[in-house]
Amino acid sequence: MKWNLPDELMFMANSRAVQRSTTAPMSGKVCIVSGATSGVGLEATRRLARGGAHIVMLVRNPDKARDVRSQIRMQYPVSVDIVQADFTDLEQVRVAANQLLSEYPRIDVLLNSAGLFCTTRTLTAAGFDSVFCVNHLAPFLLTYLLLERMKASAPSRIIHVNSEGHRFAGVNLDDLHWEHRLYTGLGGYGQSKTAQLLTTWEFADRLQGSGVTINAMHPGDVKTNIGNNNGPLYRWYLHHIVWPTLKDAAISGEALYYLAAAPELTEVTGRFFYLTIEEKPAAHALDRAKGKQVWDRSMQLTGLTPGP
Repeated sequence: MKWNLPDELMFMANSRAVQRSTTAPMSGKVCIVSGATSGVGLEATRRLARGGAHIVMLVRNPDKARDVRSQIRMQYPVSVDIVQADFTDLEQVRVAANQLLSEYPRIDVLLNSAGLFCTTRTLTAAGFDSVFCVNHLAPFLLTYLLLERMKASAPSRIIHVNSEGHRFAGVNLDDLHWEHRLYTGLGGYGQSKTAQLLTTWEFADRLQGSGVTINAMHPGDVKTNIGNNNGPLYRWYLHHIVWPTLKDAAISGEALYYLAAAPELTEVTGRFFYLTIEEKPAAHALDRAKGKQVWDRSMQLTGLTPGP
């Protein structure tokens, strides 16, 4: 008798499964990639460049981005542009969105890859939990501000680099910024990723019939620099205990290329993937009533609607 893993553990099987890929070209397609200078975002940028895409790197550090651009241009005859925005500052995200709308008449792919993991509670200048801001509020705002351009560019695709880490925690709407709870790294990270998933389903509903799809994915158990912003003890643990067990982030870049380019995904929307394999998220990330509340609060916190 065949025994199947429960939904909550399917990521274990999916991590070992043969992943899908595509050779479909992306020639001339305008692809905006946040977090494009390292880890998953960098590998996605390289793979999109190999596919012929016009890359727009949305980055915190323009100097680092210029180095990456030089490397890519040495390998591939593609356009690579740089737009600066620190995702801990929503005003910078707004400025970047306006620049993107001003400079790009069409946007074919928006890949939200920038991410943050903190072992201790840190706040942005505006008083937001930094992890919640970088992982959820900033990409939420950016996505919302670019929607009309992406509708005009349809068929187009939005992809969130999410995480199996969403399973660590739900969303506490009464304490989003950890003012009344003991902060934990897994809790803060899990809350931010769950919030992103809950609003992904809301975006998908609002985009029905528009030709714009939106999906989220876990990038696999891969080696990236996320967490390097933490203290020396955590960095030692990351570099000596965690990294040796992880795979090359190039597999994430290949998976993201598939999600961005595969013809069979043209109309697929509102899904969560482990790399390229569709997977059921945690139950708390499928609570649509909670999702509508998270949407409303996200609109308020990003200034897209007036506060109460």
